[in-house]
Amino acid sequence: MKHGQISSKELSEFIRERATIEEAYSRSMTKLAKTASNCSQLGTFAPMWDVFKQSTEKLAACHMELVRKLQELIKEVQKYVEEQAKNHKKTKEEVASTLEAVQNIQSVSQALQKSKENYISKTLEQERMRKEGATQKDLDKAGLKVKKATETYKSYVEKYATAKTEFEQRMTETSQKFQGIEEEHVLRMQEIIHSYCQSVEETHIQIGEGQEEFVKNMENTSVESLIQKLAESKGTGKERPGNTDFVCGVFCVFLQNVPQLDEEGFCIRPENSFYSSSDSEDEDEPRKFHVQIKPVQTNNGTHQHKATIDELKASIGNISLSPTPAVRDASHQHAVTNYSLCFTTFILFYLSSNSRLSNNDLLSLDPFGPTSTGSSSSLPHSSVPPPNRPTTPLGTATIIPPPRPLSRPKLPAGKLTGINEAGRPFSPSKMSNSSPPPAAPLARAESSSSLSSNTSLSTSNTPTVGTSRGPSPVTLASLDALPIAVAFTESVNAYFKGADPSKCIVKITGDMTLSFPSGIIKIFTSSPSPAVLSFKLSNTSRLEQIMPNQQLLHSDSSQSDTNTKDFWLNMPALTAYLRKSSEQNPAASYYNVDILKYQVCSNGIQSTPLNLVVYWKCTSSTTDLRVDYRYNPEAMQPPAALTNVQVLVPVSGDVTNMQSIPNAIWNAEQSKSLWKLSDISDKSENEGSGSLRAKFELSDGPSIPATLAVQFFSEGSTLSGVDVELVGSGYRLSLNKKRFATGRYMADC
Repeated sequence: MKHGQISSKELSEFIRERATIEEAYSRSMTKLAKTASNCSQLGTFAPMWDVFKQSTEKLAACHMELVRKLQELIKEVQKYVEEQAKNHKKTKEEVASTLEAVQNIQSVSQALQKSKENYISKTLEQERMRKEGATQKDLDKAGLKVKKATETYKSYVEKYATAKTEFEQRMTETSQKFQGIEEEHVLRMQEIIHSYCQSVEETHIQIGEGQEEFVKNMENTSVESLIQKLAESKGTGKERPGNTDFVCGVFCVFLQNVPQLDEEGFCIRPENSFYSSSDSEDEDEPRKFHVQIKPVQTNNGTHQHKATIDELKASIGNISLSPTPAVRDASHQHAVTNYSLCFTTFILFYLSSNSRLSNNDLLSLDPFGPTSTGSSSSLPHSSVPPPNRPTTPLGTATIIPPPRPLSRPKLPAGKLTGINEAGRPFSPSKMSNSSPPPAAPLARAESSSSLSSNTSLSTSNTPTVGTSRGPSPVTLASLDALPIAVAFTESVNAYFKGADPSKCIVKITGDMTLSFPSGIIKIFTSSPSPAVLSFKLSNTSRLEQIMPNQQLLHSDSSQSDTNTKDFWLNMPALTAYLRKSSEQNPAASYYNVDILKYQVCSNGIQSTPLNLVVYWKCTSSTTDLRVDYRYNPEAMQPPAALTNVQVLVPVSGDVTNMQSIPNAIWNAEQSKSLWKLSDISDKSENEGSGSLRAKFELSDGPSIPATLAVQFFSEGSTLSGVDVELVGSGYRLSLNKKRFATGRYMADC
């Protein structure tokens, strides 16, 4: 029975070791899949990397599923070990009488053997005395001894018979019970092994299916299909463009030959100008355009070779064509329009070609990044439309709103449940000469929008507005898809209690914000029915609660797909709000609007990006502290580095000296120690796992173990994995920013 318990524990350890190996292999395959994602996406072979990535991710998922099954099996084995120990203890009590029978027959057997030897000895002594002719008196004494030995011998024979009967009965019953226990033990072990084999077999089947799918995908990917994909992704269209009207040479100053100028610096109009001579009051005098491009002033300041959007917008606003008589020719009007577009394109091209102007354009807007008042705006090179881009206006006839349900249900207002999201300063106020990190690292210094992690995540019906970073770069009116920026901000709150993962409490909340350029307001107000802005949220099955802005947002509650959810904006209400915001903040270049807030379904400690365990050892003179942490990439979508990691620990008992690894900062006024760590990720040492250790010498100990707090944030990832996709035409997603940070992130021993 003891060996049965040993075998059960050894089997549990064997399965645990197999699970560890499988988990390590799965993580390695996940890293390999990331490597495939980072491979070159150019050329005809680029689609093949997607096949490699998907196949490798499926293989990693198969092994991770096996890990999950093995962990469940380990729990079953542990449960059986506990049941086995209880059964053995109960059996030991039940067979106590058998132990007494065994001890009884052993003692009776020994006594029987001694009485037998004594009987034989006395009998032989009596016979010897008879042969030697001993006296009658001696013979009588010997006879009495033989008689007594005979009676003793007979009594032990009877006792042995009784003890033997009881022993055989007890031993038979006990042996049958032992055999039943062992049979049950072997059967349970066989069941465990069968479950183990079945889990491994299912994994191998899944791996085989994944390999077959990979082979089929490779076989179905022909040379022609790869060439076709490249042509579709890089092509400019299947129809040849029509003839192009001649436009003014203003733009050509930079891209083509410099036009001829007269002695006054005016551009000499070619004879075949698109201006009809009959439309001019002075038919004999050619029309002139004066183009003057001032050189950039050189200086050594921070504004060297740098032009602001304000300056360029002012320049554009001051440019106007000379007054002309009424246009009677359609080609004439088309040419005038082309001139305006040509000059606007030149301005945009100038911005994009200046590599220093890359920090403040709405099309490349970073809603989370810090800004300063008066910073310049620019347009990224990748966002500039090419010269041959179609300029057909998006009139009301071309805007087709997405289908909507017959009725738009009113969504109830409410607040997300969970830990209070109010931010708090993390580092001590008086610690060193270095300035402490901000209380809300996600917030703009000058913005009142929900991009700040310091604001409450409860539902708000009042949208918020970002302040100005310069004039809006959207100057092409409705000639292009309108740029919309999206930001997801999430806050993770966690409380770790000891080393027990089941005691970890986790709450994750987030919000979604849309950012509109100020130039879009004119487009909305000038159109009687602007295109309805619709979008689709994906991975919504991971959300426990969604609270949309009831004033601006509508959704279809009858959707059957639990993993996606469609929304569309109330365009009149949005237009009215943006107009009002523009009147209140005329200098703003964009406006942030809170669209919806949500709460994420959490899975305990598995949903935390950084696992924590804290240990205290307190004596009257010293306090030993150890904080173990482990990076958890599975909690993020996709995994991203944790930056600005700080750990704050209060220590009582009048600390006189502190020794720490790595080095920490001690604040004597607040009696707190602070660790500032570098970025933590799966590429860090030990894959993001480590320990913080400190020894405190006390003058008034012992210390009382306190709750420690942790701060960090991460860019380019969320904990929910929620994403957005614009639906319909008329708009384009110029930026999709994601970030999460800690709210109340604490640990106790």
